[in-house]
Amino acid sequence: MPDRKLRILVAKPGLDGHDRGAKIIARALRDAGMEVIYTGLHQTPEMIVSAAIQEDVDAIGMSIMSGAHMTLFPAVIDLLGKEDAKDILVFGGGIIPDADIPKLKSKGVAEIFTPGSSTQDIVKWINEHISTRA
Repeated sequence: MPDRKLRILVAKPGLDGHDRGAKIIARALRDAGMEVIYTGLHQTPEMIVSAAIQEDVDAIGMSIMSGAHMTLFPAVIDLLGKEDAKDILVFGGGIIPDADIPKLKSKGVAEIFTPGSSTQDIVKWINEHISTRA
């Protein structure tokens, strides 16, 4: 099978209505040659996982600014496990306290990008840590 572009789903879970950052990341990933699926605002963990499986993505990037990160990230990871899709990496960003980052990583979140992270650093991390799924 020939190499294909990385497929990344960018999602805004929960009630957070601020999606400027997610759109900037989606564009940066697209400009870096990745295929990007943006799900839009107010997605439930079930909707995110369903879209990720349907779109055969390599990773899910979630942007959370509502303070619900300790609930929403683990919910998506748990659902991926139930759907036998643990090979889909989950990363994210938003307003996430430094003290919560190790907790999220221990629950399976691959990386967290906080405000001020450059799009170049995010693209570089993705290229170094995410590969296309078989």
